[in-house]
Amino acid sequence: MFKWELPAKRGHLDAADGIYFQNMTMLEMEARLEKCDLIIIPVGSTEAHGPHACYGEDTFLVTRMAEAVAEKVGCTVAQPVWYGSHPYHHIGMPGTIPVDEETFTANLSQIMAGFWNTGFRKQIILNGHGQEYVIPTAIHRFTKRFQVPGVFVNLNWYYAIPELIKDKKHGGPFDTPFVHGDEAETSFSLVLFPEMIKMEHAVDTEPKGYLPPGHVDKSGNAYQLPIPWYAHAGLGPMEIVGNPEGCVGKATKADSKKAIAGVTGVLDYLGKLIQDIMEKFPPGKLPPVEEVTRRFTDEELEVYLKSPLKGGKHIYTIAWPAY
Repeated sequence: MFKWELPAKRGHLDAADGIYFQNMTMLEMEARLEKCDLIIIPVGSTEAHGPHACYGEDTFLVTRMAEAVAEKVGCTVAQPVWYGSHPYHHIGMPGTIPVDEETFTANLSQIMAGFWNTGFRKQIILNGHGQEYVIPTAIHRFTKRFQVPGVFVNLNWYYAIPELIKDKKHGGPFDTPFVHGDEAETSFSLVLFPEMIKMEHAVDTEPKGYLPPGHVDKSGNAYQLPIPWYAHAGLGPMEIVGNPEGCVGKATKADSKKAIAGVTGVLDYLGKLIQDIMEKFPPGKLPPVEEVTRRFTDEELEVYLKSPLKGGKHIYTIAWPAY
């Protein structure tokens, strides 16, 4: 479907090239909305990934993916959310900066509101960190409060390619299952931002759990085991005790060749998702008002769809959260 150049030659975070919303002027943003009113909001984390990998690994994974897709399909990318929500077993690890769930979902839901108010009524929250259990809460927190029409999607990149994050025993490309800062995650990073990965410092560790295999799934929930990795506490040690190295698995086995198919698979899916959304809902068109909200009729909503700078009302006249 698409032809991807991998690895990426550079990032776009500080470039004025029509990718990132925060790097645009007001006039540039208005012109972009006329062509595509969909924005990707990358959500990552700042956390330890071992002696070989950068603390922003989760964030760079999704920003580099989002940048590549935006170049092809013409959508916009938001500067990322750098600080994520973390499960209990991550707490206390130096270099890991956890944000509690209420603060995280409040922040993300308000980011969504601000972009809706700006004109981006189609939003994809592209997640690169083990927080897939809280992002949907932020989406529903926003939609329940404001009840405005739009398209709001949470995509965890690894969910798009379950077969390509598995180990060879289960038909995947890796020697070991995907966990954290390990063979799989490091291989994806070597494709997307090799300049920030120092393989000479990579180490191997062992995942630790208290029950025999078959109960608790690993990162990405790729094996469809009964208990997702985030749906428990106490079935394994805290990271700071069990894996103080900061990675969980065989990082020395990482190789970009193992992840190229996975990266292109994510980009292909994300590109297709955006194309399908925009084909169904071209710029300015939304899902049927009468089917997705009971707060507004078409006529009542019209004033909110018009820019507050052009005679409309801003979204915060509907509700303002008391945080």
